[in-house]
Amino acid sequence: MADSDREKELKAFDDTKLGVKGLVDAGITKIPRIFHHPPDNFKKASDLGYKDYTIPVIDLASIREDLRERERVVERIKEASETWGFFQIVNHGIPVSTLEEMVDGVLRFFEQDSEVKKEFYTRELRPFFYTSNYNLYTTAPTTWKDSFYCNLAPNAPKPEDLPAVCRCVPILVSAQAIFLNVYSSKLQSNMLNFSLLSHISNLIII
Repeated sequence: MADSDREKELKAFDDTKLGVKGLVDAGITKIPRIFHHPPDNFKKASDLGYKDYTIPVIDLASIREDLRERERVVERIKEASETWGFFQIVNHGIPVSTLEEMVDGVLRFFEQDSEVKKEFYTRELRPFFYTSNYNLYTTAPTTWKDSFYCNLAPNAPKPEDLPAVCRCVPILVSAQAIFLNVYSSKLQSNMLNFSLLSHISNLIII
């Protein structure tokens, strides 16, 4: 696709303010060209001789009471970060109900009326905003995803800045505070190198 054609298609997609869900809701039967990816060149794990492998699981259940277990957890995180680049944390202290409500809030936002959702669509940084592919015009090919962002620091957004269907800032703040407390009080006394901190800063809690 010529660059000029791609730019026109990107702008037309962006101007709808409906993202990829808008395409699905419109009943498209063919994926637009801007989303076409070249074939992956990655080798399958099985082709490299890996047959039995699982995502590393880090259990934080005992790091409060057991100093040795805390040290072992740090080593496991370090090993998982260097070997895999990601890992799953369990027993992190965030209630399942809180995580489920966060997911439900996301679903409520994306399932709401399109005209209401459009009011939050932007590429400008705001306390809360919704967009599709934050790097839409700078990275090719385009990914099949929509996202919304809620900036909690340094100043939490006001209730009126948030969509009525997912005014879940207290829940988000609570979940983040619990995790930060676990992380800071349990792991900060251990010697973590810069590369490990970089991995942790991008951690997704499952």
